Amino acid sequence: MCSKRRDDDEAFVRAMADVTPLKRDQRGRVHARAPLSLHRTRRSEPAPEPSDAPYDSFVANGVDRRELRKLRRGAYPVAARRDLHGLTVADACERTRRFIDASRHRGFRCVCIVHGRGAHSAGGVSKLKQQVRACLRSHPAVLAYVDAPPADGGPGAVYVLLRG
Repeated sequence: MCSKRRDDDEAFVRAMADVTPLKRDQRGRVHARAPLSLHRTRRSEPAPEPSDAPYDSFVANGVDRRELRKLRRGAYPVAARRDLHGLTVADACERTRRFIDASRHRGFRCVCIVHGRGAHSAGGVSKLKQQVRACLRSHPAVLAYVDAPPADGGPGAVYVLLRG
């Protein structure tokens, strides 16, 4: 594998041999970067990701990621709330789907769903949080979601941006 990488690096250097670098920007708009080395060092271990990382926020394909920032800052007023505490995972997913459909039908742009943090769940892990957010990611009317601010439940709730 190492020889294949070295061969690829050498092939790239040969392919770029006749390339002429661009002149420096006289206005200083482009900042010079340190040159890349051909032989990169690898870290011994990948950086650990938090277990909730894929569930913190979501943005659908084709939606500007800046919508997440707007949603987080409260640019969209929350039109309705749904509390899912005490429900089974299957019931929570079904009620979430129906709530999203009804909210969209009523013309709501942003809703809040409270699913809890899982403090009283076995192992302290919220199965409801993971499943509800997976349900939101698969729903066609959901454009984006983020953790609610602490005043609205923090990581135990989610703000959902719906299609207009």
